Amino acid sequence: MKAIGIPEILLPKNADMSVWAVNACDQFTSDENYWREVEELVGDKPSALKLIYPEIYLKDNPERRISEINAHMTEYLQSGVFDSVEGGFILVERTTQSGTRTGIVLAIDLEDYDYRAGSSALIRSTEATILERIPPRVKIREHAQIELPHVMLLYDDRTDSVLKAVRRGNVLYDFDMNMNGGHVKGTYIANAEEVREALYALCDMNDYGGKPMLFAVGDGNHSLATAKTCWENIKKGLTAEAAATYPARFALVEAVNIFDPALTFEPIHRLVKTDKAEQFISGFKTKGNKRAYVVVGGKLSEIPFCDDVPDGIRQLDKYIDGFIAENGGEVDYIHGEQEIKELSRLGAGVILPAIAKDDFFRLIVTGGNLPRKTFSMGEGNEKRYYIEAKKLVK
Repeated sequence: MKAIGIPEILLPKNADMSVWAVNACDQFTSDENYWREVEELVGDKPSALKLIYPEIYLKDNPERRISEINAHMTEYLQSGVFDSVEGGFILVERTTQSGTRTGIVLAIDLEDYDYRAGSSALIRSTEATILERIPPRVKIREHAQIELPHVMLLYDDRTDSVLKAVRRGNVLYDFDMNMNGGHVKGTYIANAEEVREALYALCDMNDYGGKPMLFAVGDGNHSLATAKTCWENIKKGLTAEAAATYPARFALVEAVNIFDPALTFEPIHRLVKTDKAEQFISGFKTKGNKRAYVVVGGKLSEIPFCDDVPDGIRQLDKYIDGFIAENGGEVDYIHGEQEIKELSRLGAGVILPAIAKDDFFRLIVTGGNLPRKTFSMGEGNEKRYYIEAKKLVK
């Protein structure tokens, strides 16, 4: 089994880490004030913000923005912004309002990842991948020299065997994060090979009634699908020997035990931007013993929701698509109840119930992908911040 690689990780050596690290690009996609505040905080200082593309700006002069990102990558590599961390993984301890979540930064072989529904790959998506979302992200990545990960993978380790195998080395970073992101500490893992074998052993320990699964994608599936697409394009021009070790074949990720007590599964709510909010609400009919809420102008009303939460979300999404097709408008996917309450001034929101994580892996193996944007691991401020980087080219 070769699904996990031990990468050469890049970390900034003299940067203000509280400015360097910024939130995942797919967060706060309806809150431009959030990203403006981050930009003001960063100013002219070295920062991961200058190496990533916040998705709120995907339609804002993408050619210029991508060119600037690539130029900053070249500048940072040539001017010595980075130090290399070789031969190990990084243990990441992230403290937020949910507690301290522990993950491992490592590399995965994209040959062992498949985002298609029904896949039996070792690394699988958990939600439906929207293919039309990939091409604009390919444009961002295709000429990039480095990547910074916000992808979080889940592994199923009820006995915590993987983290028990970790032998800690030097502390690599330890700082408070901006924008209420909490605190993060990164420690070198000195026995990466042993930890890798402990992860591989989970495939033998866990029986889901189907083919073995090592990781399920928790956050960042479209980013990982983009990495896969770019790699498929690159390897067409490589020999088999060159392809075996080419940097873009491996994607940097953080792997987290699904049973980590600080890892919360939060629902991703729906916001329909429309001037016909009351019509939207009156037309949405649902039943069941679960509870959801509709919200307009910050005011909540409780509604019943399907006992099978994923199926209820499929029904809701179908209704939203039909409503927008007939009446116009736009849908956004919002992390956090407070945010959707505030944004409900733009139309109508649906606050959804969470799904349970106990039988999550078996559900993926036996039932295939969940509806897109079914769950989120924590609130928006708890998402993985960009800290580490990895080269994509030799």
